[in-house]
Amino acid sequence: MNVYNQAHELAAAIKESEEFKRYDMSKKAVEANPQLKETIDDFMKKQIEFQTAAMMGQQPGPEALQSLQQLSAVLMQDPTAAQYLQNQMTFSMMMADVYKIVAEAAGLEGLPGME
Repeated sequence: MNVYNQAHELAAAIKESEEFKRYDMSKKAVEANPQLKETIDDFMKKQIEFQTAAMMGQQPGPEALQSLQQLSAVLMQDPTAAQYLQNQMTFSMMMADVYKIVAEAAGLEGLPGME
């Protein structure tokens, strides 16, 4: 058994999964609308900044939280954006599960960043 061949088979299976197909289709719909893509990118950037600050023990200000909540509410009103964010989350969860399975098989689950 060649591990690299198995990895390529896993990659092909991921690309054939319904989770990936839905994510890819909704991603293309977002990319077709530059203004929507920019708004989603801004939302994701703010979300990452918020999460990073929280992980570093910093309390993000109420303005940052309010801005993030307002942007989220605006995006959830747009069916294309809402579908994209849902599909992205579902696909990310599937990938995290796959990564966890591989990490556990390799005995890496206890290492930092491998949880």
